[in-house]
Amino acid sequence: MTDVLGVLVIARNGDRTEYYQDPKTYESSYTESTALGAAESHQLGTFLRSTYMSPGSPSYIAKLKTDLVDTHEVHVHVKAGGEGTVIFDSAIALLQGLFPPNPANSIVLANGTTVIAPLGGYQYVPIETVEPFNDRSLEPWTDCPAFEQHISNVYSSPEFKATAHAAGPFFGAVRDYVFGRSASLENAWNIYDYVSTELSHNKTYAHRLPPTLVEQARGLADYHENAIFSDKDVGGIGNLAGRTVLHTVLESLQRIAFNGDPLQFLLIETSYQPFISLFHMLEMTNENPGLAAIPNYASALAFELRRGPPPEDRDFVRIKFKNGTNGDFETYHAFSHKADISATEFIYKIRNYAITSQKQWAAACTSGLQDDLFHIGSQNATSSTVFAILAAVFLLGMFTLFKFVKNARAKAQSTRIRLADDEVSHSHLPQSQHPNYGTVFNVGPGIAPF
Repeated sequence: MTDVLGVLVIARNGDRTEYYQDPKTYESSYTESTALGAAESHQLGTFLRSTYMSPGSPSYIAKLKTDLVDTHEVHVHVKAGGEGTVIFDSAIALLQGLFPPNPANSIVLANGTTVIAPLGGYQYVPIETVEPFNDRSLEPWTDCPAFEQHISNVYSSPEFKATAHAAGPFFGAVRDYVFGRSASLENAWNIYDYVSTELSHNKTYAHRLPPTLVEQARGLADYHENAIFSDKDVGGIGNLAGRTVLHTVLESLQRIAFNGDPLQFLLIETSYQPFISLFHMLEMTNENPGLAAIPNYASALAFELRRGPPPEDRDFVRIKFKNGTNGDFETYHAFSHKADISATEFIYKIRNYAITSQKQWAAACTSGLQDDLFHIGSQNATSSTVFAILAAVFLLGMFTLFKFVKNARAKAQSTRIRLADDEVSHSHLPQSQHPNYGTVFNVGPGIAPF
């Protein structure tokens, strides 16, 4: 009897068209699935079925219903942000391989007629999409000020600048093959994505591209994404992609372990970022530095919950990773263990770093910004000082103008009195002999006469 109680699988989407991510914010552009991507995801689904739903497999989940999906036993979460459309399509293709059409998916009507579901008994597996606006578990890095500051810190680090300088010849060579796209280490992801996409789908481009250029682009993209989506501190902002998905991982393992919960298989279809963070958080990159890179299309990371051999009554976690469509699962060990880690120890070591709510995510995205807020406050204080000086100068000017106007009014009043006296003294003279004959006075309020 197999000892696998259940499994959580994190799967990356399949092939797609070009996909642009802003190097400073990771806001993304539109992209579409390809037939190749659907085939890759379907192949992964078939592989997962043979691994966990085949009685001859050492990882067979004995209590899982395998012919027709039981939606109490199988749950599916799909990222809807970023590459959302592609990820959704990939999940559909994967589920077609995981639960292929079965004629048993039918119903007998009251009149005795048997109706089989379309496409030979196609199985409709419910999917829960995870929207960034109300659930940040699968895309926590966008609209996050602390993460944007982390990106800026990576770009300004001495190591990044040294790598960019060393890669100068490559960026000079690749410039003619990216057609106006920024050829810099900051843009390494977009360069690689464009080059690899064109290499796969554009025959003319593939014939023109010099040898090794795509491998160099991949190496720099791996360096770039590993730097962005990892952190020296397990609970650091660089590991945000792993910290938010970790809550689902731990909760699912606990549910599978609980005999009263029917969950036995949970699929998370998402993009590549959580893989990198989790590999670092679980210390898997210490002995396997090759994991500090972008996983290939249709990769899968599995957390198996296994019952220990008699007389052991504890549950253990076995971690497996399959990088793309080639090869089989390989087993990796967390926290420098040389074997499977007990579920209680696994949860104990990592649970405090999990982000479990929108409120915690919001707090993480503003933490570490005190220095910036102080800097802004200093700028505001400086601005207030300048404003006070300008206000004092303005008031001094208004005071001077007030005195000038007051003196002018007094002078004008004196002139009007003098003219009135003259008018009285010359009132007996004819108009033509009047001293002010032909003179026009324009004396307005507060304005001295000319």
